[in-house]
Amino acid sequence: MPNRFVSIWFPQLATDHRIRLRPELFGLEFVLATPERGKMIVRAANAEASEMGIETGMVVADARAILPSLVVLDDEPDTTRHALQALAEWCLRYSPTVALDEPDGLIMDVTGCAHLWGGERAYMDDLICKLSQAGYTIRTALADTIGTAWAYAHFGPPGAIVPPGGQRTALEKLPPAALRIPAETLEKMQKLGFYRIGNFIRIPAGMLRRRFGQILPDRLEQALGYAQEFIVPIRQVVPYQERLPCLEPIVTAAGIEIALQKLLETLCARLMREGKGLRRGVLTCFRIDGRTQQIDIVTNRASYHVKHLFRLFELKIKTIAPGFGIELFTLEAPEVEAVTITQETMWDTTGGFENTAITELLDAITGRTGAEAIQRYLPQEHHWPERSVKRAPSLHEKPRTGWRTDRQRPVFLLPKPETIQVTAPIPDYPPTMFVYKGKVHYIDKSEGPERIEQEWWLEQGLFRDYYTVEDREGRRYWLFRFGPYSEEEGEEQPEWFIHGFFA
Repeated sequence: MPNRFVSIWFPQLATDHRIRLRPELFGLEFVLATPERGKMIVRAANAEASEMGIETGMVVADARAILPSLVVLDDEPDTTRHALQALAEWCLRYSPTVALDEPDGLIMDVTGCAHLWGGERAYMDDLICKLSQAGYTIRTALADTIGTAWAYAHFGPPGAIVPPGGQRTALEKLPPAALRIPAETLEKMQKLGFYRIGNFIRIPAGMLRRRFGQILPDRLEQALGYAQEFIVPIRQVVPYQERLPCLEPIVTAAGIEIALQKLLETLCARLMREGKGLRRGVLTCFRIDGRTQQIDIVTNRASYHVKHLFRLFELKIKTIAPGFGIELFTLEAPEVEAVTITQETMWDTTGGFENTAITELLDAITGRTGAEAIQRYLPQEHHWPERSVKRAPSLHEKPRTGWRTDRQRPVFLLPKPETIQVTAPIPDYPPTMFVYKGKVHYIDKSEGPERIEQEWWLEQGLFRDYYTVEDREGRRYWLFRFGPYSEEEGEEQPEWFIHGFFA
């Protein structure tokens, strides 16, 4: 399939956008001007002002002499650039690859997109109709190359579609300016009588290079498709993405569910063929008013099972506000993982994280309560207690070492030990009482000490002497003394801390 590109030109972008911001300007003759060397210069004129002879680059005083009723407004280039960016984002409903063609155009790679609208003509008509209804003056063209599409958008008939492979014939009747070459090169060509591309399209590239420089043969080869031309999309294209345009705007939850089901079936079929599974999915709904609605899901294990993924999305469908209707749905899988044959054979096992019921239950809980509600921890090879565990980003990550079982460890370990006040009858003995958060705990039983030295290869410091203690209410705690007692009078004694709680 040959590549197909659409070029969109907004010849009145600045003034059309100003009318959208200030509807009272519609029908009036106005210009956008900016000061330059002590004079106000016209930077953009709307269609009504242009028909009266007002041109870009004209001094405002001269323009007012021609048209006394002319309305003069300050030019705001940043506003125009933001408008072009917003239009590019809006056009993502027609193609996942949209690039800015500053200052007043867009380029879209529409390869494989037009069939979703019933063909290239229907695709172009829908695009032109929507942008025109939004109040923009536009010229568009579709061709195999960016250069030919741009040339026809600016110098060809409106809404032109150049048939595949027809760029040479299409370019011959256009002026040299359609090749996007500098003004000084155009001036040289006009002096030599080259008023159409057909006058020099068959001249060898070497001869054109010697006479007009490298830019002319380069642009000609790009337009003809002999040399590649690249664009920089406004968003990185997600490798796993499916799109579903709607013939009629969707306004009901049932319609959204049907669209989601179709998208999931298509996406999951592709993932299954490629041995991949979804870890994160994003459903984006493009409304006819230009706004978007978005919901996303995450899974604890890579999955291409349609029913399970649909149930996760279903929890959030009610948050979508369709407004006056949704005209396009996209489903993306920005995060995927390989699904091995071993995983699939264990899909129906009865234990561990490989069990489907367990992982799907975790996914459902995550969908309702958020990604931070469920955490998995693995042991790490460290002596210092707070360093001996780590969070696991995936259910598939395997521990490098086993959990320590020769020593009893608390069920809940504080991320940072907290200071307590302790009474100990004899130095180096376990405490008989401690105060934690204003409450006094009298100790009936104790076990220890267990000395844990500082990990000298990470940092220097004192050792800890840990005690497992039980108070009169039967609650058990993990306490430690930081460093040794001092036998000299007047020296500060070590602090005590609470570090964990047993079940």
